[in-house]
This record gives sequence, C-alpha cells and structure tokens, in this order.
Amino acid sequence: MVDFICSAVRKDQFPKTDKEVVFVGRSNVGKSSLINAIYNQKLAFVGKTPGKTRLINFFDVDGQYTAVDVPGYGYARRSQKEAVQYAEMMDDYFSRKDKIRLVIMIVDSRIGLTEDDRDMKEYLENRKIPYVVAANKIDKLSNNQLNNNKRKLFSDIGQIVYVSAEKKKNIDELQQMIRRYTDLPLSELSSIIE
Repeated sequence: MVDFICSAVRKDQFPKTDKEVVFVGRSNVGKSSLINAIYNQKLAFVGKTPGKTRLINFFDVDGQYTAVDVPGYGYARRSQKEAVQYAEMMDDYFSRKDKIRLVIMIVDSRIGLTEDDRDMKEYLENRKIPYVVAANKIDKLSNNQLNNNKRKLFSDIGQIVYVSAEKKKNIDELQQMIRRYTDLPLSELSSIIE
C-alpha cells in the first residue's frame, strides 16, 4: 500500500524518512505514468501539459521506504525566477543524500540523454548518489529502432532498464532494482557507488 505523506518546497517541510527512492526526469518523458505503473496505483498526476509537478511529493511505500516525485527538469516555460527557485529546491533536497537509496532517472528512449539529462547524471555522480536510467516509451519504437538507439544513444550509461509505462513492460525489473537498493545496508550501498 502506498500512502501520500506530504508535498514540500522547502527543507523545513521535508518529512523525516530513512530510505528514499527518487524519480527524476525531464518534463514530458512519462515520469508520472511510470511512477503509477511501478506502484500500480494513481499517485502522480498524468497530464498532456508538461511541467505539472511543481512540488516535491513524498509517498510511504508499505512502511519500507519513501518514494519521492520531484518536478521535471528542463521545462522551457519556467520563468527565470521559477528556474532559480527550482534549482534551490533541488539542491536543498539532494543535500539529504544520506537518505537517498536510489534515483530513477527517466528518459525518453526515442531521444536518449539530452543535455539536461547529462547534467543530472553528472550531478548524481559527483554527489555519489546511486542511480539507474529508465528509458521509457519503448512501445513507441520498433525492435530495430530500439536496438539502434541502445547502441547509439545509451552506450555510455551503466545501469539502464528499457521500459514502457503505458504497456507496463519491464516494470518488474525496476521494482526488483528498487527492492535491492532499499534492502541493502547503507554500508554496502556506498560500496556499489564508489
């Protein structure tokens, strides 16, 4: 059972948690749909307009860990002031890295890593935060296109899972990865990312 805990924009609003799994991605890559598919219930709002998530949303997952849905990055329609506020909110959030067991970085399998995605990847690596890339929307590609994209667009990524939130394809792989990272003692987790 997954229960909503709270939404937050500031450090003093973040709930006290032990283990967190964080979902990040550019606007319009299907982040909300993927979250809903992983937990098999409607947690995140799915809309046709990108950039709907403006708050950091926290969910309790069976009392085992906290799922965290953060706003999409790279959203072009944000004002300069909103972009600065977003960056500050994300820095505040990721400063709690001792709570974060895994970041699932969602990208569009048709596009590969954008400059924004590469920035996020570098940000996580510099802070030694474990992450996996979930290449979503594979149902929109033929097998041939997917194989070409795997070679061409994702050759420099370590852990990657190819998924379709819409068709619920390979969702179980992400669920297993989440269990693995949330079950590990913190001491073992740090050895994975060294």
